[in-house]
This record gives sequence, C-alpha cells and structure tokens, in this order.
Amino acid sequence: MKPEAFGDELVRLLPRMRRFARGLARDAADGDDLCQATIERALKSSQQWQGGTRLDSWVYTIMRNIWVDQVRARNRRGQTFVAEEAGLDVGDPGDAAIEAHVELGNVGRAIDRLPLEQREAVMLVLVEGFAYKEAAEIIGCPMGTLTSRLVRGREALMRSLGEAA
Repeated sequence: MKPEAFGDELVRLLPRMRRFARGLARDAADGDDLCQATIERALKSSQQWQGGTRLDSWVYTIMRNIWVDQVRARNRRGQTFVAEEAGLDVGDPGDAAIEAHVELGNVGRAIDRLPLEQREAVMLVLVEGFAYKEAAEIIGCPMGTLTSRLVRGREALMRSLGEAA
C-alpha cells in the first residue's frame, strides 16, 4: 500500500481510535495523547503492516501496547489517574440533549470503574464492534478468556447502571 493510502486509512480510523483511547485512558487529554502516540508509531512502522489484514486490528494492538507501557511507567512513578473534570457539559442546549449526555456520562463512568481487562473487552467488542476473535488477538489472550472478561464486564455494567436484578 502506498504511504498516501496508508495515511488515508489511518485518518478514517481516527474517530474509532480516539474513542478506544479515551476508553482506555479514562481521560480525554490522556486518550488524545495515546491516540497521537499510536498514529506516530503506526506511521513509523507502516512497512510492518501486512496488506490484506485488518489495519484497525493492527492499529488497536499498537495502541494497547503503548497503553500498557504508559500504565507501567506511571505506576513506577507513583502517579495516579485523575477522573475527568466536572463541568464539561455546561452550555449544552435542550433538555433532551442534556439528559442524553448525562446518561452517556453515567455509562462512561460505569465503564471507567471496570477493571482494565474487562474494560478492554467491553470497549473492543461492545463499543468498537470487533468480533470476539479479533478482540482476543488485539488483547493477546485466548478467545475464552476474552469471553469471560466480557461477560463479567457486561454484568458489572448492568449492576452499576441499575439494570440487573
């Protein structure tokens, strides 16, 4: 694939990459930084991508690896993750839009409370729409392990959102 075409494909993936990065990072700014680092590494390593395979899976694997490295580095430095600041929604027009945004925020916070393994599975399968096999390959675990993480994550989300009995 020509470098221009590769870049165009990366640009098409940006919204999904950004959503996944923010889901992993639990913070908009950190998610954007993670997305930028992923794009930079993907561009530098573009010759390693094998044509005919899914570019999105390859890029998500890069992103996950960068994220794991960042978490390890932060833990070594003793830093903690800070929740997203309140007040980002000030000025949204209309009650329906505000209510929808609040509910989306509730779901986002519920996802944020999931352990990393469950959060990854939920983000890849339920939010990004990857097949179980592809998500397992991105995470680097057996499909049964991914399925177990997804089931536990889904149950935790339903409990957290008050929908489970």
